[in-house]
Amino acid sequence: MLTNILRPVLNRSFKPFEFVKCDDNNDLSYVDLNNKDNLGLYIHIPFCKSICYFCPYNKELYDENKAFEYKEALLKEIKLANLRYKKQDITSLYFGGGTPALLLEYLEEIIDTVKENFNIKGSLAIELHPSNINLNLLNKLKALGFNMISVGIQSFNKNCLESLGRKENNDAEKIKLIKEVGFETIDVDLIFGIPGQSIEELKEDVVLAFELGATQISTYPFIDFSYANNKRKPLSSNEKKKMLYELVNLSKEIGLDRTSVWTFAKPNTEKYSSITRENFIGLGPGAASLFDDKFRLNTFSVNEYINAINNNEFACALVLNFTKFSRKSYWLFWNVYNMNLNKDPYEKMFSSDLSKDYRLELGIAKVMGLLKEDETGYKVTTKGSYYFHAVEQIYTLQYIDKTWSIARNNPWPNKIELY
Repeated sequence: MLTNILRPVLNRSFKPFEFVKCDDNNDLSYVDLNNKDNLGLYIHIPFCKSICYFCPYNKELYDENKAFEYKEALLKEIKLANLRYKKQDITSLYFGGGTPALLLEYLEEIIDTVKENFNIKGSLAIELHPSNINLNLLNKLKALGFNMISVGIQSFNKNCLESLGRKENNDAEKIKLIKEVGFETIDVDLIFGIPGQSIEELKEDVVLAFELGATQISTYPFIDFSYANNKRKPLSSNEKKKMLYELVNLSKEIGLDRTSVWTFAKPNTEKYSSITRENFIGLGPGAASLFDDKFRLNTFSVNEYINAINNNEFACALVLNFTKFSRKSYWLFWNVYNMNLNKDPYEKMFSSDLSKDYRLELGIAKVMGLLKEDETGYKVTTKGSYYFHAVEQIYTLQYIDKTWSIARNNPWPNKIELY
């Protein structure tokens, strides 16, 4: 219901968001990205040693032979991306998954290939599962140039981990080890709204993460995706809202910066994020790419991805072609998530005035106390962040869940309409 109201208002159209089949996978001609000054590169590693059913991301069980085939295909996709986009400047290289550490022996080759085809100007970041972390792994990552680590702890609490179907991995010692090796940014992922979790347990997780060496925590509400196999369901929306409220209060008490609706960081530290940027190129099965005019999504099937790349084709399954206002609404969504709507980046990207384009909506949000205006634009208030928290969960279930469910079952869908 809520997306049916917000979509036509912000998008200036009653039409649904429509993903259609990519028709340019054979087209290797150059696409001018106009030398974007904040272009990210995301590489998806789709393998795990075991499946965490609460995790919605594209993954399958690790197989040594398939991992090698995937690595070979990935190297080819990097080179194909160079043909299409040329040697762009990349402000960050981010490995996500899945479990990227499972391809540790190939990471140097992958990074070298990226450097041959792109200009890496910023950070190297990687997601790690606690069970993979040891001194040898961390030293190798450090030697390869990684300076940002994100660890999917989810909780330090034994009962919470059991509710998620996860085992303890001596997680506290793993975070301390990352700090000792000397990575600049250490992000700890924590889930709130876990069945049976108390507010005090959540707060203990946050405090402990920073005591152990985290520079940032990314907290995510437990969302029960339709294709997940969760035996226990998340806490209610009201309980999750209360938890977020307590997280905000705690962050103030211990001197953290709130860097987005769900992330908190030590002051003056570099922030870890893969998606909150204006443009990014995604490589690997299930990876997305965001540009000024379109949003592309690769096939989720590892086998189909490998076959497409080996045929010298891109593996894009679906594309959402933005209208002028649908691209603006996408910008609004993620910048509200970042707690800031800055006028200058908006004007630079759209050659338009944010306050004029959304005069009515911004005015209502100010009257309701959801936004405050300042010289740079608009700041999302604490009250506004709670509303966005609710909207984001609805958006996730109605848009992301539907899209990923279809893409998981059909490697090459014809069309997906999102209302």
